[in-house]
Amino acid sequence: MIRNARIPALAGAMALTLAAMPALAEQTVKIGILSDMSGPYSDMGGPGSVAAAQLAIDDCQAKECKGMKVELLSIDHQNKPDIGVQKAREWADVNKVNAIADLTNSAVALGVQKLTLDHDFIAMYSGPATTKLTNEDCSATGFHWMFDTYALAAGSAQAITKMGGKSWYFLTVDYAFGHSLEADSMAMVNQLGGKVVGSVRHPLNSSDMSSFLLQAQSSKAQVIALANGAADTINAIKTAREFGIVQGGQQVVPLLIFLTDIRSLGLDIAQGLTFTEGFYWDQDDQARAFAARFQKAFKDRKPTMVQAGTYSSVLHYLRAVAAAKTTESKAVAAKMRELPISDAVMRNAAIRPDGRVVHDMLLVKVKTPAQSKGDWDFYNIQATIPAAEAFKPLASSACPMVKK
Repeated sequence: MIRNARIPALAGAMALTLAAMPALAEQTVKIGILSDMSGPYSDMGGPGSVAAAQLAIDDCQAKECKGMKVELLSIDHQNKPDIGVQKAREWADVNKVNAIADLTNSAVALGVQKLTLDHDFIAMYSGPATTKLTNEDCSATGFHWMFDTYALAAGSAQAITKMGGKSWYFLTVDYAFGHSLEADSMAMVNQLGGKVVGSVRHPLNSSDMSSFLLQAQSSKAQVIALANGAADTINAIKTAREFGIVQGGQQVVPLLIFLTDIRSLGLDIAQGLTFTEGFYWDQDDQARAFAARFQKAFKDRKPTMVQAGTYSSVLHYLRAVAAAKTTESKAVAAKMRELPISDAVMRNAAIRPDGRVVHDMLLVKVKTPAQSKGDWDFYNIQATIPAAEAFKPLASSACPMVKK
């Protein structure tokens, strides 16, 4: 009797599985890269993230996703939350896009995250930094992939404070990302016995940093922390050099800076900068192999951690779709949490219940021109920050999905 009772149940399960397989084979999986394609963050994400996503698609179609039809879309959110959310909603409602990746810009990302709550798509954030994405604004189908402001503070702010940088002044970009990075870094400095003596905020994409840096210089703080990114960080570092701030004994610390930014600055200016990275193309053999493929595919450039994160997230998503045999977002999200993350980018990685992808981070220092062996050879790795230490503890998460 027991055997006979189980046969219909097993047959039913097999029928459901077989029914799901042709349905997936007959449809096209649609992935959208929503990024800054032409503005201040376009070098770290943008078209390079599109190229990285295509490499992920190619890799999955060669193995787990063999026979799967995948379409890659991309659009410029122009760093405007209203435009980004409008495009994401259009993708979800009209184009039936199954997953959206990169999402460089924290304000755009937070808007898109809200859409995931009542729309059937997955969001994977490798460009934004705000910790809200896995705290009060978490989502069952939203995943924060590469770095966040806590991880940046856990690396840079902690290391610099421990090395003797006790008094800090913050120069902060005035939107969600900057606010979050400033708050997490200030908390880390205070926790380690340091002191924040002041801060000033500037608009996104400020061409003139003079007045802000003069305020920072006059504060006499040992450390001037740049809680901004991309063009704003580049301009601040250049202006600090012109003002002789480092020569005067103050240390300039970029809390978020990218490989492409260092190349724009040049080693003469950037040498000695210490900061946190989620991925470096020369960290090991796997990374070097991936970076060589990316360089061939995209303008002879090495990938930033945002572009590398886009590759990793898209590859993991597609593997989950193949394993789940559906594009239904909650089923795929469950499979993403279940499957191990294994690729050329991530080390010691896993997905937590709050959607935070934890992995090892790197503390790096920019080489001198004499130390560099050629183009893109920019960093000396100072330390590996273990995944368990790099990100905000799950017990401290404000995500409603996390059981206390």
